[in-house]
Amino acid sequence: MNICVYGASSDAIDKEYIKAGELLGEELARRGHTLVFGGGTAGLMGATARGAAKMGGKIIGVAPLFFNADGILYEGCTELIRTTTMRERKQILEDLSDAFIMSPGGIGTYEEFFEILTLKQLYRHNKAIAVLNTKGYYTPLDNLLKETAKDGFMRDESLKLYEVFEGIPEILDYIEKYVPEEFDVEDMKHIGQANQK
Repeated sequence: MNICVYGASSDAIDKEYIKAGELLGEELARRGHTLVFGGGTAGLMGATARGAAKMGGKIIGVAPLFFNADGILYEGCTELIRTTTMRERKQILEDLSDAFIMSPGGIGTYEEFFEILTLKQLYRHNKAIAVLNTKGYYTPLDNLLKETAKDGFMRDESLKLYEVFEGIPEILDYIEKYVPEEFDVEDMKHIGQANQK
C-alpha cells in the first residue's frame, strides 16, 4: 500500500517529534508499505524517510523544481518525482496514495490535511485519513473541528472522515483494516446541508 505522510519540514522542533517520525517510517516499511512524501530531508519529512530507509522500505518523494538548493531534498528516495508547482505536487501525492497520515507540522501540513479532508467530504476520494497525535499536538485541532460541527458549520458526519491516534501501530492497523464506505452521487445533494438541530 502507498501511504502518504504529511509533516513538518523544520528541524527546529522537539526531538520527540523527530523520533516519532522515524518510528512511523520504520513501522510503515516493516509492514511492507511504500512511503509517499514531500521529498524533504529535514523535519518529520526527513525523519519518516530515514525510518523507512532503515527498514529497506520503498520511498517515493514528490517535490517542486524550485526546491533546488543543496541539502533540501532527501537523497535516499527510491523514486523522486519533480513537479512545476506546489499544486501539481499535491495532486500527485493524492493520486499515488492509498491512504494519508498527518503527522505534526505547520501551515503547509494543515493545508494538505484540510484539502484532502475537504475532497473526501465532497466524495472525490474515499481513502483513509489518519492523524498522528504525537504529544497531543493535534488535540486542539481535533477539538476545533468538533466545535465546528457542534456550531453547525459542518455536519457531524464529517468528523468520521478522519481518525486520531496516539500510537503508531494503531494508526497503521486502522489504515490496513480500513473499508471505504460506498457512496452514491445522490449523496452530493446533502453536502451543503447543516446539521438538523
